[in-house]
Amino acid sequence: MRDLQFDDMHLFARVAELGTLSAVARERDAPVSQVSRTLARIEKACGARLIHRSTHGLSLTAEGTTFLAYCRRVVGTLDELEGEFATSAKEATGLVRVAASTVVAHYQLVPSLAGLGQRHPGLKVELEVGDRLADMARDGIDIAIRTVANLPDTVVARQIGTLGRAIYAAPAYIAAAGMPTHPEDLRAHRLITNTAVPMLNQWPFVVQGERTVFAAAGHWSTNDTNMAATMVLAGLGIGRLATLVGDALVRQGQLVPVLAPFVDLGPVPVYAITAGARHRLPKIRACIEYWAEWFIDAERARALAA
Repeated sequence: MRDLQFDDMHLFARVAELGTLSAVARERDAPVSQVSRTLARIEKACGARLIHRSTHGLSLTAEGTTFLAYCRRVVGTLDELEGEFATSAKEATGLVRVAASTVVAHYQLVPSLAGLGQRHPGLKVELEVGDRLADMARDGIDIAIRTVANLPDTVVARQIGTLGRAIYAAPAYIAAAGMPTHPEDLRAHRLITNTAVPMLNQWPFVVQGERTVFAAAGHWSTNDTNMAATMVLAGLGIGRLATLVGDALVRQGQLVPVLAPFVDLGPVPVYAITAGARHRLPKIRACIEYWAEWFIDAERARALAA
């Protein structure tokens, strides 16, 4: 067992997390046969079968579960050690995998990448885009950009901006269905909701000084916030969108605000989330520091344009 290398333990942890050899092979840009040989060598070194292989996939044996726990401890300790030594490094280089919602990726991260590349030419960024929360360990994510209320103790989060949401519709929809004048009027309208993040379907309003929440039931629904904006633009119904999207489309005459006097904009914090001590790595720290500046500047620019 003493012949095992750190990378062997990292590979075994990824096999356990991803559940297939092919997924690990794709992640490493290596043949599946190479991953299989490494796994066989690990099992030989341990003198035990660590993984059951069947037509249904992979599953850990009792010995595999024990070995995985030690692998995670070793890999985590190595990450912390790497972070300790990297804090004195000045140059940020390497690949950073970033998870974000479609709206944040499209309207915030993509416009920021050119400037990030100019500041740190040695950085590469891979975007993992989707509204569902990514499993950072399973998906190999370095930074998750999210609006999350409750964060586990195992992550480090830095607020880099805020995100507001409001209610919008296309002028054509309002012309056909009428403009709601009270939140309760929404019950008579076609609403567009999000299946990936049910929390986004709780629409907050302030009525006579009291905060209320309207549970939107979607006539149309989607698992993608960017697609929700497209559906609203198509005149399919009324939707709750990020103000960084909706307000720009209002200025262009493509959308109109709905129930603006009642809407609780309630800007929520946007966090850059990292696991363990990885926030100290120069490449990750460089991205977060840059985005903290960029999000603030972008918010100021939108405020001036409003």
